Parts: sequence; C-alpha cells; structure tokens
Amino acid sequence: MAQNLRAFLQEHASAHQIDAALIDVMNTVADTCVAISSKVRLGDLAGIIGEAGSGNVQGEDQKKLDVIANNMLVEALQGNKHVAGLASEEEDNFVAGNVDGKYLVLFDPLDGSSNIDVNISIGTIFSILPHEGTLELDSFLQAGNQQVASGYALYGPQTLFVLTLRHGVFVFTLNDANEFVLTRDTCQISPSTKEFAINMSNQRHWQSAMQTYVAELLEGKTGKRGKDYNMRWVASMVAEVHRILMRSGVFMYPKDSRDPSKAGKLRLMYEANPMSLLVVQAGGASTNAHENILDIQPQGLHQRVSVVLGSTDEVSYVTEKHVSSNMQA
Repeated sequence: MAQNLRAFLQEHASAHQIDAALIDVMNTVADTCVAISSKVRLGDLAGIIGEAGSGNVQGEDQKKLDVIANNMLVEALQGNKHVAGLASEEEDNFVAGNVDGKYLVLFDPLDGSSNIDVNISIGTIFSILPHEGTLELDSFLQAGNQQVASGYALYGPQTLFVLTLRHGVFVFTLNDANEFVLTRDTCQISPSTKEFAINMSNQRHWQSAMQTYVAELLEGKTGKRGKDYNMRWVASMVAEVHRILMRSGVFMYPKDSRDPSKAGKLRLMYEANPMSLLVVQAGGASTNAHENILDIQPQGLHQRVSVVLGSTDEVSYVTEKHVSSNMQA
C-alpha cells in the first residue's frame, strides 16, 4: 500500500532527526491545501471564480480564490501552536501566531491567479523558517539557505503536494479519500536540457545578456548551442517548476526595463526562495542571474528578484553571461 503523507513525515523525521513540531506544521499546511483543492475543484459551482474587487500590497487585483486561500491558510496556521508567525504575498505585513512557536511560515496562497478563470494549473507555495525570540519583521528576513522546509501544492489534473525537508524532494498525490500518498520518492534534475520557459512577450524589455542567451536557444542546431530547444510557458510558477522537477529544463523570469526600481517580478520570500530550495535539493541550481538565490539577504517581506532556475548547465551558462556583461559595462 502506498505510504500516506503523515506516515512518511513521521518516518522521515525519525530517520533524519527532524523536530516533531516542524512535522506538525507541515501537516497543517498539507491539510489546508487539501481544503483549498476542494474549493478550486468546484470553481463556478461554488461561485468563487472571478475578481474579488480588492487589491494586494503589490497593487495587483485579487481573485476571489486568492482571498479565500489566503484566509484559509492564515486561520489554520494561527491555530497551530508551533507557528510563531506567518507572512503572505496577499498581506501587507506579517501576521502574529503563537508566542511559543518555533517556526515561521511564508506563502503564496494561490500562485498563477491569472489561470484560475481558464482552468489551467495553479498552486500554493510555502516556505518554513526557524524562529526564536521576539517576533518582529527582522525575524522573517532570513536568507533562503536558512529554510528548514519548503514545497507547493499543485492543483491540476491531479492535486499534488511536493516537499523538501532538506533531504531530497518527494511528490504526493491526493487520492479519492482526500489523503496525500507518496507517488515519487526521487526527483533529480538533469544537468543538461533542451527545454526552456520564459515569457517571450517581454523580450524587448530584457537586459542584453538575456536577449543574447534566448537568441542562441532559438537558433537551434545551427547556432552556438548546437541543439534544438523547445519553449514552454504556463504563467504559473508552480506548474513551471513541477515540469522541471519531472523532466528537467530551465525557467526564467528576468529583470526588465519597464520598472528599473524593481529587480524582478517574482517575490523572493514567497516564490523564489521556496522553489529554489526544492530545485537545489533535486540537483538543480537557482540564481538571480548574478548570484545564488538562496544566498540573498532579504531586505523586505515583498522584495522582488529575477529568477533563473533548473538544469545546472543552463543556469550556469546564462548566469555567466550576465556576470560577464556587467563586468564589461
């Protein structure tokens, strides 16, 4: 019989001397994702498709499901005695939890919101950080390499729960009894790939190093890279990263010139850090095109970064191009 998530976490904790409190927090996140999945599945039948009529701290319009998923996670995590505080892409500031809690949970409650109304894969991304002392903003501003766990739920043809506790990456599938069961115990990203994901509509806004890199990919076998590449773009980071974990590839959301004040589009704390930990645990790499994502010291809860992650050969190649370009500038 396939091993369910709770049994796996208990066994994994014992094998790797992982704190039972962390496992309890992970179970709370997973249980809430099951509840969110049931909402996503119903869609229009539950009247939850469409705009919420509100905006988040980034000035983005919220979908009804954004708000619902956020509220569900906040309520569930505040109810867990091991959670000292939490932060969400949808909240202006951090939210206090329990004074004796040992962990902080950061999350994007519903990644890929633009896909909700057209029934394309979306997900929930989470990151767990250690905590001690008084809860304040600086408590959350830890580099990604301090994460004790991260993962995501993918609401697609199947609902999946993908996690790392820094000892590999594991995939669970939601069964008809609403239990996550282990379906893949090894995720390994190949160093080389012929697949890339980027939003080509922004090409004219990219820095020259990224423009040159993607132009090389598009040249195919007759070009500098000597092989044909396929391009993919789902506009949901959860879906993009999951594809890379399953069959390798490289995902890029680079800095562009439309708003020079922003270092990128994706959020360091809610998207880049948790996904980078997963990718690195699966043998891949992740940078902001200049340095390792997990080494970046956060300056704020909603800090944005450029992201290049996936197969090491491609991540190294495009990062070297950017570093070289900066040195020549």
